[in-house]
Amino acid sequence: MARLALLSTSDKTGIVELAQSLVSEFGFELLSSGGTAKALQAAGIPVTKVSDYTGSPEILGGRVKTLHPRIHGGILARLDLPQDQADLEANQIRPISLVVVNLYPFEQTIARPDVTRADAIEQIDIGGPAMLRAAAKNFAHLTVLCQPSQYADYLRELRQHGEASLEFRQNCALQAFEHTAAYDRAIATYLAGQIQQPISKSSVSTDELPPTFHLEGKRIQILRYGENPHQPAAWYQTGAVPTGWAAATKLQGKELSYNNLVDLEAAQRIVSEFSDDPAAVIIKHTNPCGVALGSSLVEAYQNAFAADSVSAFGGIVALNRPLDAATATELTKTFLECVVAPGCDPEAEAILSAKSKVRVLILPQASPPLQVIKPIAGGFLVQVADTQIADASQWQVVTKHQPTPAQQAELLFAWKVCKHVKSNAIVVTRDRTTRGVGAGQMNRVGSVKIALEQAGDRAKGGVLASDGFFPFDDSVRTAAQAGIAAIVQPGGSLRDQDSITAANELGLVMIFTGVRHFLH
Repeated sequence: MARLALLSTSDKTGIVELAQSLVSEFGFELLSSGGTAKALQAAGIPVTKVSDYTGSPEILGGRVKTLHPRIHGGILARLDLPQDQADLEANQIRPISLVVVNLYPFEQTIARPDVTRADAIEQIDIGGPAMLRAAAKNFAHLTVLCQPSQYADYLRELRQHGEASLEFRQNCALQAFEHTAAYDRAIATYLAGQIQQPISKSSVSTDELPPTFHLEGKRIQILRYGENPHQPAAWYQTGAVPTGWAAATKLQGKELSYNNLVDLEAAQRIVSEFSDDPAAVIIKHTNPCGVALGSSLVEAYQNAFAADSVSAFGGIVALNRPLDAATATELTKTFLECVVAPGCDPEAEAILSAKSKVRVLILPQASPPLQVIKPIAGGFLVQVADTQIADASQWQVVTKHQPTPAQQAELLFAWKVCKHVKSNAIVVTRDRTTRGVGAGQMNRVGSVKIALEQAGDRAKGGVLASDGFFPFDDSVRTAAQAGIAAIVQPGGSLRDQDSITAANELGLVMIFTGVRHFLH
């Protein structure tokens, strides 16, 4: 008797070609349902509709098609057991040798901005996952394919061996279970987001930090290595529809590395803080070595580069305006690893092509992640991402001296940058350009000294931002000696008054934000 294959696919990619080979080369008989049956019939391929085979019509608008003993008995039968063979014969059920199923496009549906809950619910596949799970469970006796990319490999198995090997069938079963698990997680995540959860006393929404946290990703690229050459690494995409860096367009340059992607993410998060004015960010090892605003994009980049031209060598550049010719020309004057912008003029693209190794990416829009995940021994930590937007109207001036409008704008600029510097973080700015950055030091005094030493004379008349409070007044006095005119910090130390007293004594403006932005 001819082998029997069941084909029921939402994604029709390659299904006609597969069916033609199954029938013409290997003598399979085909069962199919709905749109797949129509596609095969239109191609002139002989196929039996599932409803004709089972004797049961498709009902409930297609919600029930394949949920029938003649289908699932044929999939789950253990062909080496006499009792199962007897059950097949008694119920006129043929064993099924191949199940080809992929699922309704649930994730693609919910990615549409206009999707309704009813639309989403109708894209929850029932029969498909049931067939996949049944076939995967019984991989000892049949093959299950859930992705068009598997079709060629299956046909190669048939051509070489006459049937698929047990090892191949087991690998396909694994992929099927991974596929249904990811599908169910996507549905659960969507439904959780649809439920209005109460806010707890800690003001943390339970849908943001659920009792069970699922993380699912599709590998889209093997990277050359991770942070170091001895560390294997890969890039995974969340969701069926590419977003963020997975959706970015690479105009030129080598493949992105692990460190490139980490630094690009850090650069993009900083530059996204600024929308009103052209902005440029230069990153090294996730910390900014230059951030500046300007009246034009080229001016912003020139200022950011001049802030620390030594560290800018081999850096990652993020811009908040489309690349123009003038900016592109400046970018070619030094070695850079990557440049990302929301667009690129044709003339700018032509100029940058002279530096063909520089990776140039176009990222029109990228929403920051909602959660931050960090692995620890035996598990992982999840926190809501620090996406709080600075609101200077809520700040408290705690000194006798009040900030001028220009100082207020400068303090806001410094505060936005400081949020993205590794703790202990100190940022010195003047003229809306970073002049000194102290990052990742074990004590705040050390960060202050580094930032001020880097700024040098450029600190005079500038401002200083600190991501955490000052436990003593020593940093305030050091800042004043360097010519700093105003300081912004969270406040909250038991000895805040010491810092306030020192600022008043030295003629400084000091502002408390009431918000801390530690970045470990």
